[in-house]
Amino acid sequence: KGDLEVDQHHIIEDTGIVLGQAFKKALRDKKGINRAGYFIFPMDDALAIVALDISGRPYLKFDAKFKRRFCSELDKDLLEDFFYGFSIGLGANLALQIKYGRSDHHKIEALFKAFAKSMKTACSKDKRALKELPSTKELIE
Repeated sequence: KGDLEVDQHHIIEDTGIVLGQAFKKALRDKKGINRAGYFIFPMDDALAIVALDISGRPYLKFDAKFKRRFCSELDKDLLEDFFYGFSIGLGANLALQIKYGRSDHHKIEALFKAFAKSMKTACSKDKRALKELPSTKELIE
């Protein structure tokens, strides 16, 4: 049910955490994954850059500026909380940047599309290393 009558914060941050945990569970032992991914996504007037590393060490660098606080009913301040929750849930280092854009809507759309493409790359299997853990330490928590 959530507590939307209070505000969006908990539902958005918790969604990030749970989604990160779901990826962590789905990746199991992480053997054979690429581990890292990046993507630069243009969306009309906007450009977003995302790089990530499923390292077991959560960290977030979020660099995005918006003209207004809300996009429709979405409180844009909470985008950083969503990605922070995701990085904690998965155990990933995330760096997200919106380089430029006129429309806040296009900036957000570019950011999520770049994030999705980065995750696709990082979670994909490297056929040359299917039985290997992508870590020189042989450990990713």
